[in-house]
Amino acid sequence: MKKILLLLVLTVTTTLFSQDKRVPVDTTVVTSYSATINGKKITYKAQTGTQPVFDANGNVKATLFYTYYYRTDVTRSEDRPIIMSFNGGPGSASVWMHIAYTGPKTLKIDDEGNPIQPYGIKDNPYSVLDVADIVFINPVNTGYSRPVVKKDEKVDKKYFFGVNADAKYLADWLNTFITRNNKWKAPKYIIGESYGGTRVMQLAYELQSRQWMYLNGVIMVSPADYKLIRTGASEDYAINFPYYTAAAWYHKQLPRELQQKDLLEILPESEDFAINKLLPALAKGGYIGETEKNNIAEKMAYYSGVKKEVILRHNLELPKAYFWKELLRDRNGKTIGRLDSRYLGLDRTETGTRPDYSPELVSWLHSFTPAINYYTQNILKFKTDVKYNMFGPVHPWDFSNDNSRENLRKAMAQNPYLHVLVQSGYYDGATTYSAAKYTMGKIDPSGKLKDRMSFKGYRSGHMMYLRKEDLEKANQDLRAFILKSSKNVGAAKY
Repeated sequence: MKKILLLLVLTVTTTLFSQDKRVPVDTTVVTSYSATINGKKITYKAQTGTQPVFDANGNVKATLFYTYYYRTDVTRSEDRPIIMSFNGGPGSASVWMHIAYTGPKTLKIDDEGNPIQPYGIKDNPYSVLDVADIVFINPVNTGYSRPVVKKDEKVDKKYFFGVNADAKYLADWLNTFITRNNKWKAPKYIIGESYGGTRVMQLAYELQSRQWMYLNGVIMVSPADYKLIRTGASEDYAINFPYYTAAAWYHKQLPRELQQKDLLEILPESEDFAINKLLPALAKGGYIGETEKNNIAEKMAYYSGVKKEVILRHNLELPKAYFWKELLRDRNGKTIGRLDSRYLGLDRTETGTRPDYSPELVSWLHSFTPAINYYTQNILKFKTDVKYNMFGPVHPWDFSNDNSRENLRKAMAQNPYLHVLVQSGYYDGATTYSAAKYTMGKIDPSGKLKDRMSFKGYRSGHMMYLRKEDLEKANQDLRAFILKSSKNVGAAKY
């Protein structure tokens, strides 16, 4: 049951304007609820609205739309863990994890994540709100977040749209948020999905080094590591290869002896082949011998469901886009999804080197867009005529000087309390589970921090939480991570 408690609009100087003047710069709406989560009834409030981004001189640069959930049936709320949640893109709103993963509401979808009508939301009995408060943040130009400029001035895009700029202004915003909501004493966590993985790696060090805000945990959900992704390097092809095995197994395209095994029995085989055989072979380029080349192609076909001759035509470097088009080409002519290869698509022709569209993303937008618009305006009571940007204009994005891996390592080295959890779906072809494992090793090349890093895999895709079984499992894994890493284990020292 919900009850509107407060509607407060704070005004700022009239010489400032949101890029869309219909967006209030600083406003709050609070509503109250009760729910049964993890088997127990709790009461909580949802605080939603906009909060300014201030620069070093106190000038308003932007206003970010957020939703903050906090329990009301607890004592010493200032000591309760808080999760600061981001999605990725770059340019994606926080909608995905907000109303499908960790928040107290989830989508009305079937058990495998497909859209059903009527659209909408329902209670999420697996949410981690029972153990931590959660704030979902929309970076500039996502959701209802917009830049703020003086009259006749242009938006300073370099202030917002880049690996380093993004982390810097978001850290400033979080400092204000934590202060306003009296959470400085609380164990703190940041979670990021997809590009959000890069964002939270960078943000961990930014928060600790410039805001002196020390974290208990960094959670990366299907992380995108731009030191590897889209590079076209030999590492990229080899590291991602085990995903081909997972997708082919799901669609029953592997040889009989593999298909009869469980997925988790065959993935270690594929990982071993990718690292110890395929990667050295690709490193040889055109100098590889014909016998070795044929042997590698035969094994690639064995573990991927793609014909040997097709692999040889690609010189052993089989692009993921081609795989999504090729895997089922001769069986039923359908394509498979990029972000979740359980989904099937229908192209204009069966020929070609890449799918016409991403069937999984279309499906998700089908479910999420009406749900978040309805939920925000009718349940959370944030009323506006502004378009909710599922994906907003943030390009060109500055990827230069991306030191996010090293910055997370430094944050962990400087803070013995800081732990890392990585969650990935085996059928994610965009940010593969094997690439996530690879990134973990590259964050900590010495191996001295690995006892504070953990990996969890799921039998679904990029948004593993859309599958009901994995929604429960992933939240339980996250709950266990928070409970363990927020315990008082003594002084923070080595």
